[in-house]
Amino acid sequence: MSLNVLIALVLLGLALRALKWRRTGAAALALAVLLFAVEGCGLLPAWLLRSLQGPYAQRPAIAWAPRNAIVLLGAGAERVADGTVEPGEPAHSRINEALALYRACKASGNDCKLEVSGGDARHTGEPEAAVYAAVLERMGVSAADLLQEPHSMNTWQNAQFSAPLLRDYGAQRVLLVSSAMHLRRASLYFAHFGIAATPVRSDWLKARVQWWPLSWNFAATDLALHEYAGVLRYHLYNALGWNVQATEPGAL
Repeated sequence: MSLNVLIALVLLGLALRALKWRRTGAAALALAVLLFAVEGCGLLPAWLLRSLQGPYAQRPAIAWAPRNAIVLLGAGAERVADGTVEPGEPAHSRINEALALYRACKASGNDCKLEVSGGDARHTGEPEAAVYAAVLERMGVSAADLLQEPHSMNTWQNAQFSAPLLRDYGAQRVLLVSSAMHLRRASLYFAHFGIAATPVRSDWLKARVQWWPLSWNFAATDLALHEYAGVLRYHLYNALGWNVQATEPGAL
């Protein structure tokens, strides 16, 4: 995303100079250099991530209800060399966090379900929900406590398709587990479908602020911009009436 902007600025600057608009072309090239520097050296992604992740830095204190649901959002799955399908690399911190919450919930003596949400977005032949559920079973989660939502292809559908499962279960408290940078958008979507979830972060993405540009910072910028774009699109679609009908938060 950001790389495309940089390339567009460079091409624009060169085109303008070729058309004898030297000052305007020079300004476009200078802007491209400046953007490359602030992004590659970590200043831009650090600023974007601070606002995006800040509210979720501290994990919440949880008062367990009689019926609790921990919703684990998928983060991809990959078919490995032996032919099996395993959770993608970003997913492991989410799985570990969801497992820790499940164990704490069970220790409280209350009823607990762990819902895994994710379809076959990577076209591996198996939905993420089934792949993650198998891992969680091996880690000690009872099959009776696992709920699977295997059809969603994005965060919006995670929320849309999870709502009926949580409603049927009668969840009184819902915990939403995902990466810190993903929680703002995910919480917004889940609230749209009536799920007043408590967000709990797993991993934390950090920019590398230094003097020399790093590819890591370009990737972090793109990930952050993707989240902001999702939030902006939600509000735009709401204003245009394009989103499906909302449900009052807490309707579960």
